[in-house]
Amino acid sequence: MAAIETQGLTRVFRGRRGERRLAVDAVSMTVPRGAVYGFLGRNGAGKTTTLRMLTGLIRPTQGTAGIDGVDVAADRIGAARRVGALLEAHGFYGHLTGRENLDLTRRLLALPPTEIDRVLEAVDMVEHAGRRVSDYSLGMRQRLGLGRAMLGAPPILILDEPTNGLDPGGIAHMRRFLKTLPDRTGATVLLSSHLLGEIEQTATHIGVIHDGRLVLEGELARLKAEQTPRVLARTDDPARAAAAVSAHGLAATLDGDRLVIQPGADQGADAVSAAANAILVAAGIAVFAIGAEARSLEGLYRRVTARDAAMTQEEAA
Repeated sequence: MAAIETQGLTRVFRGRRGERRLAVDAVSMTVPRGAVYGFLGRNGAGKTTTLRMLTGLIRPTQGTAGIDGVDVAADRIGAARRVGALLEAHGFYGHLTGRENLDLTRRLLALPPTEIDRVLEAVDMVEHAGRRVSDYSLGMRQRLGLGRAMLGAPPILILDEPTNGLDPGGIAHMRRFLKTLPDRTGATVLLSSHLLGEIEQTATHIGVIHDGRLVLEGELARLKAEQTPRVLARTDDPARAAAAVSAHGLAATLDGDRLVIQPGADQGADAVSAAANAILVAAGIAVFAIGAEARSLEGLYRRVTARDAAMTQEEAA
């Protein structure tokens, strides 16, 4: 059984004039137990709306969501007890200290007082626990919010942009903390972000949402290994370079002043690089650099979102 599973999860919002806006479109996602699942997408792609449906804060228009085997719609309280969540709205009382804010949640959950010390130490907030939250920086509020989500050691953590507002040192600390959390506690972590570099260094699995649709999901290492590298080249005349290699049957496009060549299914990137280089040199075009693109999450993300955008345009036409 997966830690989190949705089937056809959809959310439609309606404006004041009754206009319909499809925020999440039939998302079917699976978060394995013990995974750090990076939920990726640009701002407005549907990440936060999906997380709010998973935590029972808003109801789906259609579709289902399961948390640790519990249907969220059928048993919202039961599902909530299995989740610690850090969403955009922290809901802290500014006039109370960090410790006092945690104590309110601790009492609601009927947990022992030692839980507060445990989570404060885990998120490195012990020395700030006695200060009023109104005096906290955004990064400190993020860490306190993570500590609150961890009260009671829930088996699943759902975190919306957990590195938001953190300085570089704080981001590195959060990355190390989340990456090792499943091994240390057995927890499953679902975190949303638009920071590809951070997710690449943290997540074991990813899901990419684009314009409300889940367009890619799977184990990150496997998805990267299956990626066919593109060939990238920089020349003194990008437009003429693209025309030259295209004339020889290679699929070439321009990305700014960079030539991008997509190898065919039966072509290797190294062979395509050599062939393209020979074509360009023979055409009298200076080649400054050419080679296979590194297998990266950024490349994977760019391709899958570009492909989905192109399919959407075709459907609209």
